[in-house]
Amino acid sequence: MTGFPAPLEVLSDRVAYLPGAVNSVVVTGSGDRALIVDTGLDDTQARKLLRAVQAAGLTPAAILNTHSHADHHGGNAFLRRQLPDLPVYAPPVEAAVITHTLLEPVTLYGAAPPTELRGKFLLAPASPAQPVSPGEQVLGSIPVTLIPVPGHALDMYAVQVGDVLYAADALFSPDALDKHPLTFCADSAAQKASAAALESLTGVRVTLPGHGAPTGDLPALIRANLAAYERTTQAVLAAVQAGPAGMDALLARVCAALNITMANPAAVLLNRAVVSAHVTELQQRGQVRLAVQDLHLTLHPA
Repeated sequence: MTGFPAPLEVLSDRVAYLPGAVNSVVVTGSGDRALIVDTGLDDTQARKLLRAVQAAGLTPAAILNTHSHADHHGGNAFLRRQLPDLPVYAPPVEAAVITHTLLEPVTLYGAAPPTELRGKFLLAPASPAQPVSPGEQVLGSIPVTLIPVPGHALDMYAVQVGDVLYAADALFSPDALDKHPLTFCADSAAQKASAAALESLTGVRVTLPGHGAPTGDLPALIRANLAAYERTTQAVLAAVQAGPAGMDALLARVCAALNITMANPAAVLLNRAVVSAHVTELQQRGQVRLAVQDLHLTLHPA
């Protein structure tokens, strides 16, 4: 191994990352083998990643996808074309989606998706992902600790290697939170619980979110994320309190309140899912109720 040359950014003697719209992480063990964690949206990120890894004198030994969103595993296909025997690992539920990628837009849309919802942001090339359990694991001869952080996705892992924590999308940088006021989640209550639980980790010197720059202040990053998640919950509650409405009307109210514009069908679908997740949390809190009114599912203040 020759070290971590640019464009890789060093986090420790064993961990570096390739900055991008999504961060890709490189973890080394003994010898010249490397574990690749999250491969980006498409061939562009994966090509840069492979060049950087090879420039460091390393050979990819395995891929770990922290979850099944296309921007975290879309680069798998390029890497596996170059290295056909490269194994892919992911949390069990996420592994099923990475292997059968049509599940992603089908789950969001509720049926076979129209053409506009089959782009690369919702439908990545499939990879034969193997399920891996949380805890201490050795993937491609590289030891890592996999930490369950469900919420953003149903079955996501954060990754700890020594004093480095890759939080994946359990935490976002402040810039990312500002850019995306409706932070995506499948389960907003679990999203908050997972973020809060990361503060109990010991020995973390630097934390890298899935989107944004690393930080040495994990508690502050957690507080920023929890505040942003709760702001969304309160915006959804205010939208319900404005009067009974269906989910699309609630989405419009929330977007107007948060000054969010949506220019394509995928954005509408993703943001609608966020509002739906927070509605479920509010129902669990006893603050909203679901009813059928005029042949529509409508949300009402409790």
